[in-house]
Amino acid sequence: MHFQWYPGHMTKAKRQMQEDMKLIDLVIELVDARIPLSSRNPDIDELGKQKARLILMNKADLADESQTKLWSEFFQGKGYFVVRLDARSKAGMKAINNVVLEACKEKIERDKRRGIKNRPVRAMVVGIPNVGKSTFINTYAGKACTKTGNKPGVTKGKQWIRLNKNVELLDTPGILWPKFEDQQVGLYLALIGSIKDEILNIDELSLELVRILKEKYPGTLAGRYEVEEGQDGPGILGQVAQNRNCVKKGGELDYSKAASLMVDEFRSGRLGKITLEFPQRQE
Repeated sequence: MHFQWYPGHMTKAKRQMQEDMKLIDLVIELVDARIPLSSRNPDIDELGKQKARLILMNKADLADESQTKLWSEFFQGKGYFVVRLDARSKAGMKAINNVVLEACKEKIERDKRRGIKNRPVRAMVVGIPNVGKSTFINTYAGKACTKTGNKPGVTKGKQWIRLNKNVELLDTPGILWPKFEDQQVGLYLALIGSIKDEILNIDELSLELVRILKEKYPGTLAGRYEVEEGQDGPGILGQVAQNRNCVKKGGELDYSKAASLMVDEFRSGRLGKITLEFPQRQE
């Protein structure tokens, strides 16, 4: 299965981001806590290399807590400020203001020495599609100031948002990068919904999910769907279809319906708190 999705508007958005970097003090990068490395656009490191950096590990409520803690330590070890959060329920949001000011402490002190008072920290919010940038901004600002959607690519155009006297945010559209060197990264992005489902084969995607769960979270499929995990992927998918009454007219098993069910239940957290990539394997 080959993964790639880079619509034309993403090239334009990247150029705009490059231009806007001159205006900001801090890059706030949202990643998906279930795939903290694969949900990072490698272009962001290059674009923001002279800026203070804060990584927000969003959707932490859907991820394996022990792995999220290890990932936090991994990123902190590389010099990033890190906050774990669930932007929808506001868990972790209170910590962000203080961390933003801490990350920009040098800039704030430099302003003071120059006699510049009360200039807000200007932060750019970046991230790939569907990591929850708009939800984060709306929750942080306390009002619906950006469009949100659970489809990748809803946010368009540039918007500055004044949060308080200390912080201004610049929202940016979610962008991927032109070529996934590692197709495993593409697979993970497809599983969390950062690549449009319309261009994916959901049946194949569900078989990859089965393979990952059998390896990393044995017992999960058996517990949720009452299946025998010793069999191969198609066998498990067939059993899920049977047990969840995914049946076509005439009584034939509907594998595609079962596949969509499993992928949806993974994305929504109904399969449990699952992290797809582990930090110790990245060192």
